Order: sequence, then C-alpha cells, then structure tokens
Amino acid sequence: MSVADGGTARTVAAVSAGGMLGSLARYGVAEAFPHAPGGFGWAMFAVNVSGCLLIGVLMAVITGRPRVHPLARPFLGVGVLGGFTSFSAYALDVQRAFQAGAPGVAVAYLVATVVCAPAAVYAGLRVTRPLVRRGGRP
Repeated sequence: MSVADGGTARTVAAVSAGGMLGSLARYGVAEAFPHAPGGFGWAMFAVNVSGCLLIGVLMAVITGRPRVHPLARPFLGVGVLGGFTSFSAYALDVQRAFQAGAPGVAVAYLVATVVCAPAAVYAGLRVTRPLVRRGGRP
C-alpha cells in the first residue's frame, strides 16, 4: 500500500476507526467497574489481560491464514485491541495505589499484570494456532 493508491489513507482510517471502538469499550468497562484509588484495578487488569489474549488469537489467525484482508491487522490489532488495552492507565492505577498508602495492592497489581499479560498472548497463540492449521475443525 502506498499514498498513491490510497493505501496509507485506508490504513490510517482503519486504525482510527478500530482505536475509537477499542477505546470506547475500555472506557465502558472502566466506568462500569470503578475502583477506589487504593484498590486493585480489576477492570483495567481484565481489559489488559483479555486484550492480550485476543492479540495472541489475532496474530495466530493472521499469520496462519494464506489470505487475510490487508486492513485486518491495522483495524483489529493496532486499532481495536491497541485502543482497548491501556498500559498507561494501568501505570496510573499503580501510582494511585502507592499514593493512597496501599503499596501491597500496587505491587500485586504491577506484578500480576506483568506476568499475566504476556502469558495471555502466549495462551492465545498456543490455543488458536492448531485450530487455524486445521481450518477450524475440532
């Protein structure tokens, strides 16, 4: 894709549209499940871990299929899932927990996310890759 054939504009539009959807979904989850400044940010933890799981699934599908729409990765990966997950919000939650005098919660949240998010990507890849290779047949 290039600027001449409109590929760049389509890619930017796909990332923008996906980012809007992912960000709205994350905002909705955070609003539905608020937490106190000294509490564990379960909503953001769930968003980040589930988003990482879906990134693993998406990468298995995209790399395992011979034909994938060229905008699938920009829209779903960079846009939707990039907008859905938020490690800056996670870092802010950890800082707020420290400031609220809850260092145990802050450290638990910090470590749990660092351990669970990459594990979720790996799990998504490991579970999905064999299914993609078999064409989705159990």
